Amino acid sequence: MSGKPKLHYFNGRGRMESIRWLLAAAGVEFEECFLETKDDLTKLQKDGSLLFQQVPMVEIDGMKMVQTRAILSYIAAKYNLYGKDLKERALIDMYVEAIIDLNELLMTHILQPADKKEQHLATIVNKATNRYFPVYEKVLKDHGQDFLVGNQFSRADVQLLETLLMAEECKPDILAKFPLLQSFKARISNIPTIKKFLQPGSQRKPPLQEKDVPKVMKIFH
Repeated sequence: MSGKPKLHYFNGRGRMESIRWLLAAAGVEFEECFLETKDDLTKLQKDGSLLFQQVPMVEIDGMKMVQTRAILSYIAAKYNLYGKDLKERALIDMYVEAIIDLNELLMTHILQPADKKEQHLATIVNKATNRYFPVYEKVLKDHGQDFLVGNQFSRADVQLLETLLMAEECKPDILAKFPLLQSFKARISNIPTIKKFLQPGSQRKPPLQEKDVPKVMKIFH
């Protein structure tokens, strides 16, 4: 039995990608067990591995953990990426919850019908540039530190970087009006564990392509 966390999901981003990012940022090696068919999912459901009958599922420390936020919180706490006290943890949670809201929008863009894609992209850009990014820009400006919370690298930094890069995939100049977020992106990208994860050949997944959507849908529906 390997001591490495084992990730059960399809071979793509989805809800597992933030978990991959956080493990990689913590310098933790992990294994992946990809669901290829509906039967693979059914097998996990039938053998009692999935508490709520759904993935992502991560085998870690003798547990079979489900629910993305719970998994992320556990990894963050285990690897000291969750602030130094309750107040810092509360700030990290607030920042992360908003990041997740934006991430959900970005993640579902590929699934929109052709006639809704343009409107959906407009919604992403509007919310990113008017609701979310100005907050993180202000946070970085107000406390003048390299990281979002305290002066310590945390899960909030990791998850914000992941989402900034996804936003740029949708609209390359989306950070044009946010100089502090641009420098934050460059700075966090250069942290050695993250730099490694951003290299070709890592376990980071590429954006889901239109042609892959039916295959993924077959696993879950």
